Amino acid sequence: MEQLVDRTVSFRDLLASPESYKGRLLVFGGEALNAKRLRDSTQIELLQLPLEHGEEPSHDRQQSQGRFLALRQESLDPATVVAGTRMTIVGEVSGAKIDRIDDVVYRYPTLIVKHLHVWPDQSYSRRERGPSVGVFGGIGIGGGTRGGGGFGLGF
Repeated sequence: MEQLVDRTVSFRDLLASPESYKGRLLVFGGEALNAKRLRDSTQIELLQLPLEHGEEPSHDRQQSQGRFLALRQESLDPATVVAGTRMTIVGEVSGAKIDRIDDVVYRYPTLIVKHLHVWPDQSYSRRERGPSVGVFGGIGIGGGTRGGGGFGLGF
């Protein structure tokens, strides 16, 4: 699909005029905000995030330029699309959908999903900030018996 993707269209371009890009195949990344089942597809609302190396969406939500909807033709249980999941989507622009974000009318660019990649949550491999506690001890022999122990506190 790589050869078919139009990389000249930015998310800002799509947001300004979704109808102008109807039928084009684009790639965008984002963080799932919610999902709902429609009659013949599943709609995933994403907060757009810039793509970094390897087409992985950024972790910095402050870099978002808006929201978009990804329509997956197959029916998924919305409970399987966990809020906060980062995704990269290759999709065909189908236009826009008007909806509300709280009390504000919002025009969502819509993409029909051709390929969807879910990025694993890597929080398990990152050290969380904050205090950590460690206990250690040891025994040494030489000239007499010596024992030792200690307590460590790290930040």
